[in-house]
Amino acid sequence: MAKARTKFVCNECGAESRQFFGKCPACSSWGTLVEQAVPATSTGIIDGTRLGAASQQSRFKRAGATPEAHAALTLDQIVETAAQRFSSGYSELDRVLGSGIVPGSLVLVGGDPGIGKSTLLLQMMNMLATQHRVLYVCAEESGQQVKLRAQRLGAVANAMAATTLTSVQADKADLYLLPETDLEVIVQELDALQPQVAVIDSIQAIYLPTMTSAPGSVAQVRECTAALMRLAKRQNITLFIVGHVTKEGAIAGPKVLEHLVDTVLYFEGDRFASHRLLRSVKNRFGATHEVGVFEMSDKGLQEVLNPSALFLGDRGEVTPGTATIVACEGTRPIVVELQALAAPTSYASPRRSTTGVEYNRFLQILAVLEKRLGIPLSKLDAYVSSTGGLNVGEPAADLGVAIAVAASFRDRMVDPFTVIIGEVGLGGQVRSVSQLELRLKEAAKLGFKRAIIPKGQVLADTGLELIPVGRVADAIVAALPTQG
Repeated sequence: MAKARTKFVCNECGAESRQFFGKCPACSSWGTLVEQAVPATSTGIIDGTRLGAASQQSRFKRAGATPEAHAALTLDQIVETAAQRFSSGYSELDRVLGSGIVPGSLVLVGGDPGIGKSTLLLQMMNMLATQHRVLYVCAEESGQQVKLRAQRLGAVANAMAATTLTSVQADKADLYLLPETDLEVIVQELDALQPQVAVIDSIQAIYLPTMTSAPGSVAQVRECTAALMRLAKRQNITLFIVGHVTKEGAIAGPKVLEHLVDTVLYFEGDRFASHRLLRSVKNRFGATHEVGVFEMSDKGLQEVLNPSALFLGDRGEVTPGTATIVACEGTRPIVVELQALAAPTSYASPRRSTTGVEYNRFLQILAVLEKRLGIPLSKLDAYVSSTGGLNVGEPAADLGVAIAVAASFRDRMVDPFTVIIGEVGLGGQVRSVSQLELRLKEAAKLGFKRAIIPKGQVLADTGLELIPVGRVADAIVAALPTQG
């Protein structure tokens, strides 16, 4: 048995140190260094190489061979190989992934507990099992638990006749289930089964036996993910890895976990609401900041093909302080209703509260309204929220927030068939926004008649009555009636 050596690993940043310090020398965090006993050489073999080996070159030297020389090439000399994507069975998931699944990619899915990560992946695997061989590794649940959940959701429908790898193949369904936490066993089954798609649920639950640290530790998560990444690239297997999140909402473990994978998806949602949002924050095969919308029902997650209807309030009941904007999530325009309330305060310092709108930007808009328009908001409590709790963080929502606050202060109602789009500058001017024509077409499709937009943008005919404005005061005059 190889002699073990000791090292110290930081739980915050994953930095390693040969000596113990009270403060991490990399991230300066106190009390985060944890002692780990690491063997000098590993006996476990993953994807044909020994873990803990110094480098590829040293292995060649031990074998008495020389590595193959690689010359640098220009872009013109590199042969293009088009990635043959295939559908996941859900158009919303395909949108976030970049028009489909790329073979051999490594996808990390994070989200709060109970948000629906395992539910979505189980339903996706059932859809893929009709055309591909797939493997679901349930490291946190037993096979019986997964089968009961699948039967409750109606996702597998007699495809899972048993809960062991050797017997889960009924009705010609290629959906295999493996309850296992040992990474070496998982890799052996992946080599033997050769699936096209596999799910690891979750990366914090699996462990490498050759390492003495506990499952979920920084070293275990890093080494297990690196081994799975090499396996996915070597065998061209698409791997979906479920990752836990911290109380701040970031994926637990070292930051290198997000650097190793090809795509990082975040599953968000309010536990009091039925809709769920799937966002892409990193994608090597497509655009980022795309969003997919799902709705949780008794049969699992269902796609929401028209999210504007979900985040748009009832236009039949108009109330003061309500304005409608068109936000863009990636390439998707979403019509959202904003509600604001300005009320006299009973405190020395007025309260400010936001739901779905960036707090600091809201304070900036309130300062512009008081300085440029003379609205005494420093003596009023101010609240703003978006319908459905959708996070609207882009500047194109500024003008809608300003008009909603002004409408609440004056107790006036904005026309429910008018959309408001524009960015508010500190001088009270209305600035142009991106993808304006796409936003207007979405509004026209939902039956809106007018649009208050920034001045100076040339647009094609969208069927809406356009009201260009250059300043916030002009937009408020155009949006609010002169009489109550």
